[in-house]
Amino acid sequence: MRRTAEEIAKMRKAGKVVAEMHARIAEAIRPGVSTAALDRIGREVIERNGARSNFLGYGPHGLPPFPAVICASPNSVIVHGIPDEEVVLEEGDIISIDCGAIVQGYHGDAAFTAGVGSISAEAEKLLRVTEESLWAGIDQMQDGNRISDIGHAVQTVAEGAGFGVVREYVGHGIGTAMHEKPEVPNYGEPGKGPRLRPGNCFAVEPMVNAGLPATRALADGWTVVTADGSLSAHFEHTITITPDGPEVLTLP
Repeated sequence: MRRTAEEIAKMRKAGKVVAEMHARIAEAIRPGVSTAALDRIGREVIERNGARSNFLGYGPHGLPPFPAVICASPNSVIVHGIPDEEVVLEEGDIISIDCGAIVQGYHGDAAFTAGVGSISAEAEKLLRVTEESLWAGIDQMQDGNRISDIGHAVQTVAEGAGFGVVREYVGHGIGTAMHEKPEVPNYGEPGKGPRLRPGNCFAVEPMVNAGLPATRALADGWTVVTADGSLSAHFEHTITITPDGPEVLTLP
């Protein structure tokens, strides 16, 4: 779907709320803070901006409604970690924060991963490479390229550094719903799938494991962890394609 300039202006507003959530939560990440406390910060930002959460109450495929405005996924948790007062950050952890907002019916969605205090060299490399893989994918979002060019760029960077790219969870179209077609995998051969055109809007979100790419879902139905217990990082932005290239809508 190709969004109009008016629609993209609304998505830009939603994206700025998400960017503020990221900034405020990132400032609060330190040892001793619970993931529930980080969720409260996200709620305050949403309410102050007159936005709505697209995470709170979300429940596809028969899952229970998600109870928070952020996903907080520490260490070996890949995605969809549920904030909890009992989950307290410790020195050396990494934590992925995924969140979104709705403004005037249009969505923004983005994620980042941060270290808690001083982290290992392996964790630092994982975070750096995962973010680099995101930007490599974004760079492919040019008029006339194809969907698979995005994932191929992500995969090339992540696997080139010796890491595993998650297959079961992917990026997506975004607009009047948080998840729209088409899917945007983080892997694959280039030159496949629909051509990219100005007005297309996608959430690109590499999920990269320090070990193997295999995943495992926990009993709560939401939390997804690495099958081998290795660390995992997650970075995401909402992007629109313009005649001059990609515009990231979830930057400050």
